[in-house]
Amino acid sequence: MTIRVRSLTDKQERQAAIPALSDLRIRVFRGWPYLYDGTTDYEAEYLAEFIDEPGSVLVVATDGAAVVGAATASPMAGQKPEFQAPLRKRGLDVARIFYFGESVLLPQYQGQGIGHQFFDAREAAARAAGAVHASFCAVIRPDDHPMRPQAPRDLAPFWRARGYAPVEGLTTMLHWQDVGDADESPHPMQFWMRDL
Repeated sequence: MTIRVRSLTDKQERQAAIPALSDLRIRVFRGWPYLYDGTTDYEAEYLAEFIDEPGSVLVVATDGAAVVGAATASPMAGQKPEFQAPLRKRGLDVARIFYFGESVLLPQYQGQGIGHQFFDAREAAARAAGAVHASFCAVIRPDDHPMRPQAPRDLAPFWRARGYAPVEGLTTMLHWQDVGDADESPHPMQFWMRDL
C-alpha cells in the first residue's frame, strides 16, 4: 500500500477524477452518520460545479491508481446561500471564511494520518487565500436514531485536536435522501470553526 496525498490543481485532471470521486462520495456518505442515498448523476454535477468555483481546493489520496480519499474546500463567499445565511445572520464576514466541504476516506485507510494531511492542505490553502477562519458542517443525528451503529466512530475528538469547535447555535439545514427513504428530508448541520 503506497498512499499519495496531493492537491489537484489542473482543471483537466480534476475533471478526469470526477467519476472516481463521485463513487467515493456515494460509498462513504452512505454510512453513518450521513446515510446518504446519492446518485452518480447528482455527484457528477455537484463536483463539476465545485471544480469551476474560483479558489476551490481538491485534495486526493490515492493508493496506486485508485482514489481512496478526497477533501474539498473553497471560499465561503462562493458557497450556496444555505451555508452563508447563518454566518451572515451571526454578523460574520463570509469573505474571510474558508469552507471545508467533504473529507471522505475509505474505512481501511483511516487512522494513518491521511485526515491530518487533508486538513493541513486545506488550511494552508485558506491562509494563502487570506482567510482568517476555517469552517465546516457536520450532520446532527439523534442518539436513538434506528440506524445508529452500536459503536459509531466519533470524529469530534479529532476535530477538536485540530483546533475546531462547534459554534453554539450556528446551524443550517440541508436536504438529501436517506438510505431506505423514498424522498429527500431536511437534516440539521452544525457549524464547526477555528481561527487560522
